[in-house]
Amino acid sequence: MQETAEQYKKRMFDFMEGHDPLKLQAAAPARLAKLLKGVSPAKARKRPSPDKWSISEIVAHIADTELVGGYRIRAVLGQPGTPIIGFDQDVWVKALHYDKRNVKNSFAQYRALREANLALLKSLTPEQWKHAGMHNERGEESVEMIVRMFSGHDINHIEQIERILAKKK
Repeated sequence: MQETAEQYKKRMFDFMEGHDPLKLQAAAPARLAKLLKGVSPAKARKRPSPDKWSISEIVAHIADTELVGGYRIRAVLGQPGTPIIGFDQDVWVKALHYDKRNVKNSFAQYRALREANLALLKSLTPEQWKHAGMHNERGEESVEMIVRMFSGHDINHIEQIERILAKKK
């Protein structure tokens, strides 16, 4: 059964419940770097099963998602009420050739985008955190909500990588 938009949102919020989303986002690149240390390119590209993403695909996904999140926040800040368009992550995995991406390059992209996004977020006024756009699947999303969801998204995928690495030992 496919997860609904509300179920997805709740799951992302549950991951980061009780934590400061900016602190989680600031810590995520170091946590991911530690996991990736010593993982060979071949090991990173190996899927744990045919229907599950590889470590390399997961890192490419979070890098592209960081790009999307940064754009969404900027769009909402520049034009509150703007439409926010969702994307099918499984289509992106295939269409954007995540299986061929270099995990180190994907991680570098993620880290650079995260630093830029955090710098922007730290500069926002309290009023700007309330600016919202309209997501085509999840409804109204404020900058604060987007940040919380992306914090949970990090944890979700970092834990996914941890499980893959634990199985390979």
